[in-house]
Amino acid sequence: MSTPPGDRPVHRADGDLADYVSLLRRRWRAVLSLLVAGVACATALLLVTPRSYTASAQVLVTATGLGEQGNPVTPRQREALNLDTEAQVARSAVVAARAGRTLGGVPGAVEVSVPPNSSVLEISYAAADPKAAAAGASAYAHAYLAHRGETATAVLQAQLKAVLGKLRQVNAGLAKTAATLPDLRRGTPERSLALQRQGVLGRQASALTLKYDALKTVAVTPGSVIGEAVPPAGPDAPSPPLYLGSGLMAGLLSGVGAAWLRDRLDTNLRTGADVRRLTGLDTVSGEEMRGLAGAVLVVAVPGTSSREVTRTADRLAARGVPIIGALLADPGEPVPPAPRGGLPRVRRAETGRGTHRA
Repeated sequence: MSTPPGDRPVHRADGDLADYVSLLRRRWRAVLSLLVAGVACATALLLVTPRSYTASAQVLVTATGLGEQGNPVTPRQREALNLDTEAQVARSAVVAARAGRTLGGVPGAVEVSVPPNSSVLEISYAAADPKAAAAGASAYAHAYLAHRGETATAVLQAQLKAVLGKLRQVNAGLAKTAATLPDLRRGTPERSLALQRQGVLGRQASALTLKYDALKTVAVTPGSVIGEAVPPAGPDAPSPPLYLGSGLMAGLLSGVGAAWLRDRLDTNLRTGADVRRLTGLDTVSGEEMRGLAGAVLVVAVPGTSSREVTRTADRLAARGVPIIGALLADPGEPVPPAPRGGLPRVRRAETGRGTHRA
């Protein structure tokens, strides 16, 4: 015989796959409606979002050796030029201003990436028009090279100016020393010091002259554009798979969540799992009922409220009547006959949608 309801533990939903499938079957309209709403919102957002086209230009950066930040060459760092710094320079306001003069307006944002183990900068520019995207990427590439070339040329001119100034100073000292030699007698310490100074200044003048000649022959090579930007064939954003997939997942999750919440708040009994979860009563069949003695609640499914069944069970328990469980039956089906001698007296009562036998 089953235990009384006061001693019987309340059964909770075990959360297995069958329960979730049953939940989706009961609340499929809510899930379907929110799923359609999510896809519809994603489609509307996809249609109203402006198209964006992205074009890229590739710039080969060569080392000039003039005012550059370098890296130590190691097995992992094969390039002596610090391309991360060069990428920041390509995104700088100075380069953007030069590119804006080429484009005839304020340029948009630019993205600069460095392929692994290379001396190449990939400059990408996004715009609402394919030709504008290609023009923007090309303008940034050439503006970066022009800025890099001007910076290296300025450093070179500064070095030439410094070497030339030092060379003139050394030559002036050398001429002054040479002018004093005829007035100094041979063998005197003053003449020896003057000759020694003349030799030092001569060697300095020779070294500075060689350095100046070497700087004069330096060719500034900032790099070159190895891949001109071309108008893209199609937009890069918005992405239909991303938008529609996000809308589909959002609608599905919202639908499942709404179905679960509505099912949790619903107190109507439909299955044996609902009876166990909401009332704490076991379910029995007609065959089991014929072999048991006690009180059996007969619940009309679907639509019976768990509150009605619980109130009926509480009244029976207050009278000291043991409760065997709940018998599930459709509203149009007859109630199974009670076993002879099993139930001492039978009374049928209607409580809302539910029916009980006592």
